[in-house]
Amino acid sequence: MESTDKLTDTNAILAYLYETFPLCFIAEGETKPLKIGLFQDLAERLADDSKVSKTQLRVALRRYTSSWRYLKSVKAGAQRVDLDGQPCGELEQEHIDHAQAMLKESQEKAKAKRAAQAPKAAPAGKAPAKKAPKKVAVPARKTGRPVKAAPKIESAPTVNLVQAQLTDLAKKQRVNVKLGMTPVAGVITDINKEDIHVQLDSGLTVKVKAEHILL
Repeated sequence: MESTDKLTDTNAILAYLYETFPLCFIAEGETKPLKIGLFQDLAERLADDSKVSKTQLRVALRRYTSSWRYLKSVKAGAQRVDLDGQPCGELEQEHIDHAQAMLKESQEKAKAKRAAQAPKAAPAGKAPAKKAPKKVAVPARKTGRPVKAAPKIESAPTVNLVQAQLTDLAKKQRVNVKLGMTPVAGVITDINKEDIHVQLDSGLTVKVKAEHILL
């Protein structure tokens, strides 16, 4: 009987890989470059494990190998390792160059994003002008009781989403759809060739391509 505790969250799958293959997947600190074709070894080793699917394994592996700490480990003299931590040969220079280019691009994007979100600095020698707090009139209730301020709604934590490939997707899978500036969560209801039908949490059903889906 298939287990009902199938893992679907990418972070949970990564934690499972850290625990199952600790000599290959490193949870903290410097990582090790992975063997070329490791996904096939991983899929075969976990073929009878009902906790994870090939689709989710592929997403988790992509998240792991695109992290800064992994890209920093792809350097001259480093040895690739298999699932048991056994050396599988040194890295080729083209792979090192590709990893460093990806790392630089990712860091530059993060830097630009931080700069865009940072408040603009005031000109030298001038202190930033303080804005007077706006006074908001709150109408009193007929009962004479003070009106309570509405509770603050905390923004959701930032999630590092990656663009999905068509082969990553399956029916009943929870995904995020790029609609405007903010991804919207939903569940895949049908896949018809390149058209993916997603029922959003709002109840609306949309038809999109895989390039508009984030995992």
